[in-house]
Amino acid sequence: MQNKTAFITGAGSGIGRALAIQLAQRQVEVIICDIKSHTLAETEEMIAKIGGKVTSYLLDVSDKMAFFALVEKLIETHKTIDIVINNAGVALAPTTLEKTKMTDFEWIMGINFWGVVYGTQAFLPHLHTRPEAWIVNISSVFGLAGIDKQTPYCAAKFAVRGFTEALRMELLDTNITPIVVHPGGIDTNIVRDSRGEDAAQIAKVAANFAKNAAKTTPDEAAAVIIKGILRKKKKILIGTDAWVMDRFVRLFPVLYSNIFSFFVKKMGI
Repeated sequence: MQNKTAFITGAGSGIGRALAIQLAQRQVEVIICDIKSHTLAETEEMIAKIGGKVTSYLLDVSDKMAFFALVEKLIETHKTIDIVINNAGVALAPTTLEKTKMTDFEWIMGINFWGVVYGTQAFLPHLHTRPEAWIVNISSVFGLAGIDKQTPYCAAKFAVRGFTEALRMELLDTNITPIVVHPGGIDTNIVRDSRGEDAAQIAKVAANFAKNAAKTTPDEAAAVIIKGILRKKKKILIGTDAWVMDRFVRLFPVLYSNIFSFFVKKMGI
């Protein structure tokens, strides 16, 4: 990976930050983006302290015009970009579809799905010019199975999966490797930062998630993703929970809903 350049969204925390640091340690030049200036600055400082080469940009990935304009600027200034990691993601507090505000549904789709589409399409013409290139799109285990009270999130993550798998077929026999990543429970801020009106409910769900589901650290997740990039894997599962869910859904494509519903309610997530 030496002398390559990677672009990472959502790099202000979590998996995005861990990826940026670990890639920089491998002497990859990293271009990091986030919507939060303070956390983005923290990541940039961490990378600078280890001697990594880093540039940061504020970006709302759901803003199509801003995203495409930034990519155009990056290609002019950095000349070569080899790895695109569409990582930025958000969540909603658990609720039924009937109670979900359409503005919240559109918000989560704008970031979790359209941000991936924009980041992929904007870079594609440039990536075709590289000797080898990667597009890494972060889905979720909720892109493998539909989960109670997570309809908008599942819709976005299933969309990322379908989008990337279709792109995989489209890019067969080219220099570009599309990768879809399905993390299980990762100890990040995504649940704590969920959008919702009931702060107490979010705090309770976040505590249950941290206790019962967040079994993998961002550093561990990033290491698995980088290993997958090096091996040019097309699908990456992160965590034992992701491996189990993937196999269970394939074995029981309908029955899994009843079984998973029991465990989700038991864990309080």
